[in-house]
Formats: sequence, structure tokens, C-alpha cells
Amino acid sequence: MPELPEVEALRDFLTEHLTGREIVRVLPVAISVLKTYDPPLTALEGRRVAAVHRHGKFLDVETADGPHLVTHLARAGWLHWKDRLPSGMPKPGKGPLALRVALETGAGFDLTEAGTQKRLAVYVVADPQQVPGVARLGPDPLADDFDEARFAALLDGERRQLKGALRDQSLIAGVGNAYSDEILHAAKMSPFKLAASLTDTETARLYAALRGTLTEAVERSRGIAAGRLKAEKKSGLRVHGRAGEPCPVCGDTIREVSFSDSSLQYCPTCQTGGKPLADRRMSRLLK
Repeated sequence: MPELPEVEALRDFLTEHLTGREIVRVLPVAISVLKTYDPPLTALEGRRVAAVHRHGKFLDVETADGPHLVTHLARAGWLHWKDRLPSGMPKPGKGPLALRVALETGAGFDLTEAGTQKRLAVYVVADPQQVPGVARLGPDPLADDFDEARFAALLDGERRQLKGALRDQSLIAGVGNAYSDEILHAAKMSPFKLAASLTDTETARLYAALRGTLTEAVERSRGIAAGRLKAEKKSGLRVHGRAGEPCPVCGDTIREVSFSDSSLQYCPTCQTGGKPLADRRMSRLLK
């Protein structure tokens, strides 16, 4: 799933390629992707793009004196930029294409979604706060006013494990499964540690890991074309998706804990005092 660094890189890319350009056609190929109906998609046509914003993992294309096109790419969605869009109308139900946006220049972008779990979402709204997922977002961890004191206040009394707390979009916007693993590895903390149990020193360490990990990922992604961002994300990850490989810090074997629809990866030496965490799914299979 694209997370804050990749969506921020897409925002940068689209700012350069969309701002000031006129949208001439918006073609819904998979109707299920559209989550709003008023204003209609046609309200975007004939308007110039004023700015591109990011809200957590949401992309927001703002038109001049018109509505916003807000997109959440979900787990398997992506944005593909084309300097020259194909001619002709795309056929509904054929392939992963969900939505096409065409500009006056002949360029534009496609939104696609692989797999069978169709969660890609597109909204056309007068105000991004009308999108429920945007309205419930917590603070952006890279915002100038997101300091250590604010982070500590968010975690104060938080009874959940760190992994779950970091992924909660209403607590902190933009961090998902991959970067929560990376942040906890950088902070040398167990994903199962309770947020409320952190000392002041540990909170400071986790804050530094949060800001540092995301800032580094954004810088790695900056200037990279949209089509190469997925590969860049994977190459920069130290533990996530690398179960069985050596930890780049200490050399211990990276372990995994599996859940029904996801998994986490961690280093026992760096994060859990050398003790492997119980893999609940595997434990059930062995009974």
C-alpha cells in the first residue's frame, strides 16, 4: 500500500505535471471506484488544476473555482502517468484500469487497481473534509508543528500496542504497515510494546525514529517518476518484507508475525531482547 512517503512523492510529481493544466475528460472505467455522485465527475472538466495536496495517504487534486478530485489508492491501487494517453475510449471491465484523467495537452494519468479486493476510492467534493477518511485524520507527522510534545500527548494513556497505534490514521496520518515496521526497527522497540508504557526517553527515541524514517523515505522518493516509486520503496526498506534475511544493523535473522490479512517483520536482537515474538497464525496451525 502506498504510504505517506510515496503519496508525498506523487504529490510532488503531479504538482509539476498538473498545475495550470486544463482537465478535458474524466473517464470512469470501473464505476465502483467512485464514492460520490454530487458534484459529478463532469464538474472537473474544463477546469484548470490549481494545486495538488496530500492528506495522510489521500491525494487531492484541487481545481480552480471548482471541486477537488480526492483519491485513496488503498492496498493495490496506483497512479500511472502518460505523456500521451491512448486514443479511443477504454473498455469497462477489461483489466485493472479504474479511472482516466485527460489533459488539454494529450497527457494525463490512469488510476489502476490489481487483484480482486476493489478498495481504490475516488471522491469529487467541494471540500476534502467531506471525505470521511480525510475528516478523521490525525496530525501529519512531518508537519512543522508536529513536535515531540505533541507526539507524547497523543500517546499519553494510549493502551494499544505500538504497531497498532502507529497505523491508526486517526492518531497519526500516513503511516501504514511497512513504515510502522521500519520506524519500530529504527527505534529498537517491540511492535507489541504498549504505547502507554513508554518512558520519556523512549518516547523521544520513537519520535526521532518516526520523523527520521519518514523524512529519509520522502527524500529518497523525491524526483522519481511515478512508475518507479514502488521499486524505490521496496529497495529502501530494512526489515519490512525481508523475513529470513539478515538485519542490516546487527546481522540477526529478520522474523515475521503473520495475521489474517497482513504481517509484520522485526529483528529480535534489535527490538525484542533476542526473543522471537509468538506467531499466532503458525501457533494455531501447529496445535
